[in-house]
Amino acid sequence: MPISDYLFTSESVSEGHPDKVCDLISDSIVDTFLGMDPHSRVAAETMATTNLTVIAGETRGPEISNKEIEDVARGVIRDIGYEQSGFHWQTSSVEVHLHRQSGDIAMGVDAIGNKDEGAGDQGMMFGYACRETDVLMPAPIHFSHGILRSLARARHSGDVPALGPDSKSQVTLRYVDGAPVGAASVVVSTQHDPSVTQDEVRELVRPHVEGVLPEGWMCPEAQLYVNPTGRFVIGGPDGDCGLTGRKIIVDTYGGAAPHGGGAFSGKDPTKVDRSAAYAARYLAKNVVAAGLADRCTIQLAYAIGVSRPLSVYVETHGTGKVDETRLSLVLQDCVDLSPRGIREHLNLNRPIFARTAAYGHFGRSPDPDGGFSWELCDLIEELRTACP
Repeated sequence: MPISDYLFTSESVSEGHPDKVCDLISDSIVDTFLGMDPHSRVAAETMATTNLTVIAGETRGPEISNKEIEDVARGVIRDIGYEQSGFHWQTSSVEVHLHRQSGDIAMGVDAIGNKDEGAGDQGMMFGYACRETDVLMPAPIHFSHGILRSLARARHSGDVPALGPDSKSQVTLRYVDGAPVGAASVVVSTQHDPSVTQDEVRELVRPHVEGVLPEGWMCPEAQLYVNPTGRFVIGGPDGDCGLTGRKIIVDTYGGAAPHGGGAFSGKDPTKVDRSAAYAARYLAKNVVAAGLADRCTIQLAYAIGVSRPLSVYVETHGTGKVDETRLSLVLQDCVDLSPRGIREHLNLNRPIFARTAAYGHFGRSPDPDGGFSWELCDLIEELRTACP
C-alpha cells in the first residue's frame, strides 16, 4: 500500500547552469535550421568549458555556415549574461563540427514509396500529469522552476546586479494524505559578485522563494539553505563543464514520474525522444484536465524506422474513472501517434524549441505562435464524449 505522508524533493537549474547553457545553444541551432526549412533534421550536441564551446552533430537541411552557427552560440551566451574572464560571449573560442546526417538513419526515417515516415530511434517516452498545481504538474519541480525564473527575471531587469547567471534550486515538500501541504526545506545556490556576503545573498534570494511558494508554505528559517558552501563566485562553464542533455529530470517531472532516458535539447521533432515525450505529456494532461483521473502516467514506445508506436501504456494510479485499457484505445483514436502524426497535431515543425531549454519543458503556458502546444487542453470534450 503506498505511503500517504512523506517528503519529496525536486531540483531545477537556471539558464546559466553549464548544462543549460549547452541545451540553449543546441536548441537555438535547431530553431535556426527549422526557421529556414521546417523539415530540417538536426542532432546538435554542445560542450562548454572554460573559454571554449564545442558544437558537434548531424544535420540535413539548409546550408548554414560554421560562422553563422558560431554567431548563434555567442548570441545565446550573451543573452544569458556571461561576460566573465573564464567565459565571455565575445572572447571565448567556439568550435563547430556539424556534418551531414547518416544516409542509413535517413533511409529508416524518411517516407519513401508506400513506407510512412518512421521513428528516428527506438526508445520509450513518458508523460505525466497530476492535480498538485494549476498547471497539472508535480509541485516540487513546479516551485523549483518558479524560484529560479523569478531570480532570472530580477537579474535581467537589473534589480539584483550582485547575482550571476548560474544558479540551482531544490524544494522539498511535505505531503499529507498524498497531497503537498508545505515546504520542509528549500536550497538555493546562486553565483554572486565577490563584494556581497553570504547573508546579503540570502536576503536577496529570500523574497523570490517566499513569492513563489503558496502563502503559508514557507519552510522553517533553519531549513532555508542559501549558498550553503559559503561562496559561489566562479560559475557557469568556467566552474564546471557543461553538456547538452544532462538535465533530463529537471526538464521533465523532477523525479515524480518515470523517464525513458532520452534527452530533448538539440533534437529536431522527428526524434521521438522529444516529440513523443511531448505527446505523452499532452495526452496525460488532457486526461487529468478532463476529470478522467487525478494522476496519469503514459508510456509510448517506438522502434527506429517504424511509424506506429509499439505500445501505448496508461496508468492512472488508482485515481481513474475509466478502464485504462479502454482509455489507451481512446487516446490513440484522438491523436495519431506516429512521428508524423505527432508533429502535425502539435505543429512542431517550427522554431519553438530554444524557449523550452530552461525552466522545464512542461507546465508552461502555450504561446500564440505555437510554442508549448503540448500544454493545450483541447481534447477535454472529445475525451469526455468517448468516456462518459
